Amino acid sequence: MLFKLLPLLIFFALVGFLAKGLTLDPGQLPSPLVDKPVPVFSLPTFSPEQGDFSATDLAGEVWLLNVWSSWCGPCIQEHPLIVDLAKTQDIPIVGLNYKDSATDSQAWLTRYGNPFYRVLADRDGRVGIDWGVYGVPETFVIDGEGRVRYKHVGPLTEEALDKTVVPLLQELRAQANGTAS
Repeated sequence: MLFKLLPLLIFFALVGFLAKGLTLDPGQLPSPLVDKPVPVFSLPTFSPEQGDFSATDLAGEVWLLNVWSSWCGPCIQEHPLIVDLAKTQDIPIVGLNYKDSATDSQAWLTRYGNPFYRVLADRDGRVGIDWGVYGVPETFVIDGEGRVRYKHVGPLTEEALDKTVVPLLQELRAQANGTAS
């Protein structure tokens, strides 16, 4: 008798797993990098006179890594917020241009503005994979010790900036300056 009920039990177990999956927020994808050191990498910048960039170039500083592409519609949506953030916060924002052509990405920055401290060319996407990028845009907050402290999947919103990113940046800068309470 139990053998005949086994397919029914398996069916209900699968329904339970699927129902649980439908309740999860896809914007809350976990990152194994949070609270871990940033991946070791070196990438060319868009400006040859700046040379290659690696995370050690910002050692001791709190900074953001914003992953974007010219072919990404949501990147256009979030870009004005990145521009405003660069103007209002004294924070280096590094742009990781992901799987994009040099011509398209340069034209995109010319059209929408370049708020980035450095723009890195990850043409084949290998560095993005090391960072655990699921898609673009994604934004990472890195503390003064070179650890990833937060990952935002999808386009940044005013709410995410006001409630999470900016307060975290301020807290991390206070810690880095020795003024944390």
